[in-house]
Amino acid sequence: MDTEYIPLNNIEIGDRVSIAKVKAGDNIRRRLLDLGFIEGTDIQCVLKGKRGESAAYLIRNTVIALRKEDSAMICVQELK
Repeated sequence: MDTEYIPLNNIEIGDRVSIAKVKAGDNIRRRLLDLGFIEGTDIQCVLKGKRGESAAYLIRNTVIALRKEDSAMICVQELK
């Protein structure tokens, strides 16, 4: 069975997922890795902006807000 990956920006408030891959370019990739967006890390969506342009995620006991275009570069999978 193949594992399906979805972009992080597609999860809903309360959903818990695991980071599978960060597909961002060098500069933003380095920043995301520094913030803890590392493969295998669990993450939960805790808030979404009214227009969907940004969202806040709980990762490693810290809440971090990302723009929609940045979170779209992070592939996640459902927790098992």
